[in-house]
Amino acid sequence: MTTPAALPLRPPFRIGIDVGGTFTDLVLADAEGHLLVRKAPSTPAAPEEGVFAALALAAQALDRDVPRLLADTALLVHGSTVATNAVLEGKLAPVALLCTAGFRDTLAIRRGMREDPWDHRTPFPPPLVPRHLRLPVRGRLAPDGTEWEPLAEADVLAAAETIRASDVQAVAIGFLHAYADAAHERRAAALLREVLGEHPAARHILCSGEVLPIVGEYERIATVAMHAALAPRIARYLEALEARLKHLGYARRLLLVQSNGGACTVAQACARPANLVLSGPAAGVAALAALAGPETGEDFVAIEIGGTSCDVTLMRAGRVELAESLAIAGHPLAVPAVAIHTVGAGGGTIAGVDAAGALFAGPRGAGARPGPAAYALGGTDPTVTDAQLVLGRLAPGPFAGGALALDPSLARDAIEARLAAPLGIPVEEAAAGVLRLVTQAIVQAVEEITLRRGLDPRRFVLVAGGGAGPMFGCDAASGLGIDRVLVPRLAGAFCAFGMLAADIRLDRSAPFSAPLDEGAVAAAAERLAALEHDARAELAGEGFDAATIAVHREACLRYRGQHWSLAVAFGDTAGLRAAFEAEHEARFGHIQPGGAVEFVALSLSASARLPRPAARRHADAEKPRETCRAVWFSGHGMMATRVLDSPGPPGTTLAGPAVLALDTTTVVIPPGWTARTLATGDILLEAER
Repeated sequence: MTTPAALPLRPPFRIGIDVGGTFTDLVLADAEGHLLVRKAPSTPAAPEEGVFAALALAAQALDRDVPRLLADTALLVHGSTVATNAVLEGKLAPVALLCTAGFRDTLAIRRGMREDPWDHRTPFPPPLVPRHLRLPVRGRLAPDGTEWEPLAEADVLAAAETIRASDVQAVAIGFLHAYADAAHERRAAALLREVLGEHPAARHILCSGEVLPIVGEYERIATVAMHAALAPRIARYLEALEARLKHLGYARRLLLVQSNGGACTVAQACARPANLVLSGPAAGVAALAALAGPETGEDFVAIEIGGTSCDVTLMRAGRVELAESLAIAGHPLAVPAVAIHTVGAGGGTIAGVDAAGALFAGPRGAGARPGPAAYALGGTDPTVTDAQLVLGRLAPGPFAGGALALDPSLARDAIEARLAAPLGIPVEEAAAGVLRLVTQAIVQAVEEITLRRGLDPRRFVLVAGGGAGPMFGCDAASGLGIDRVLVPRLAGAFCAFGMLAADIRLDRSAPFSAPLDEGAVAAAAERLAALEHDARAELAGEGFDAATIAVHREACLRYRGQHWSLAVAFGDTAGLRAAFEAEHEARFGHIQPGGAVEFVALSLSASARLPRPAARRHADAEKPRETCRAVWFSGHGMMATRVLDSPGPPGTTLAGPAVLALDTTTVVIPPGWTARTLATGDILLEAER
């Protein structure tokens, strides 16, 4: 994984950097596909420090300084939890909302539905915009965009005075039916910019009809409000990061991974900052696609386990499903996003004993600091990492490529004091209980995106990614009836590697209501052609070669009278109906033969292909170094186990029980499982049949 000094890397370099909650992962590929991986501790209060710490480690490994490294870098793609953490921690900018008079309380009324219909007590989060900053403006458009009542510019000017007298840093404009025509919103925005002048809010004024032209008043306004609330912080972070990189010698544009798995420029991210809320995990889509091959197939269920969570993603026939919306901290966002199911099960997940005397694990985590007790950074709560260390699955000493050192005595003391003593059981038994609980949480998370969709998990290969994923891969697979586990050679930096394979991507949509017939299909094709023209022009304006741009068109359809729609690839009338009914049958188990089908919306994704690194090359030709220690395995207890520091060259096989202690991850191979190194350097584990 880490290229040795004897094998110099040749520029130009391509770098992916994923800033996570605990570690910042960096993957560098050279001109010939040799790979270098480095991990640096994250600094949640200043995420850019993790970026430059990882760059410094990579530069040191290549015997050069950071400016020379950046000067030799042709592509730098960044994924970050900055937007995610801002929402989860409530660190959003004060926002004003200009809304249609009479619809001031749209954000407070919501949809009137709960995610859990049986939970009537958990309160909704407060609206992103308090009522005194939801400023009504007279003026009205019809659903088809015709003007019923002209915009009352005096109301906009009055709103500007309210904004000027407040601490507002951004403005969202969400008028009724702006999806059909955003003229009123654009005029209001122009007036605000003119009147506010140098006021900070004048820089971040977002119109819902431009950012998100969709039917659905609440979703549209809630999303544009979130864009506005994130804009000041995201702009400050990204512009400062880009400027610092440029100062140090990086001459090209910085790219960001979006929630849809594609990349975008800093300018595009600042215009739609809520598109970054799944920035890091979404990069795993491209990494999954890179794993597909004749020995692995294209049907994967991936668990990516880092320091704080387990992200589960499904890939069928080489494609990962995109959701039309997501929710974060109770706030709905109508932005395209990779369908990821997340549970609080990571290396830093805290375990404890509740008031009833039962052992629990999660969802609270220890974070980067103080982290697990074994990190010796002040943490005293026992975590999953502490349990792994006590049970021999992790080794004392250097951890995560040398970024930290693990102290087994601190881990043992934490488990003894907080778990074993209250439960009256041995330390090892308490630690094993923590791992069993986390394994079960992972199994249930996988079942959530397979069994609940009518899919048999046994037909998939389980991909174990992340620094902690390969330690749980085989146990979770056994619980699911899966007999093959694929461990990426870069599992410890899975998402950072995916960033090197991501393409620039734009998603655009438009409302389109009509029955499914030949005339409507022709009109829809014209509307999609207009969207495609605009998307291609935007990508060309950013400097991307027209020859690299690919477009995928979809239609959102439903049976007449249904509330929810399904997205299918756009085609002719018969093809659209067949695709819709096939998806309806797969999703809901039935169709309406002869039922009336109608259009709801049209969507388009345009992607510009970025240069890929050459074929992955790993330096594992030397014979692995081998030691032996006692390791705990589920169903077997503590066993004398071979521990190797490399999977060996392609074709090498290793029967369990065994442990592969790699630079940035550890692979646990239980009894009854065999590991085989593939030509790519990835590791395929197979259960005895």
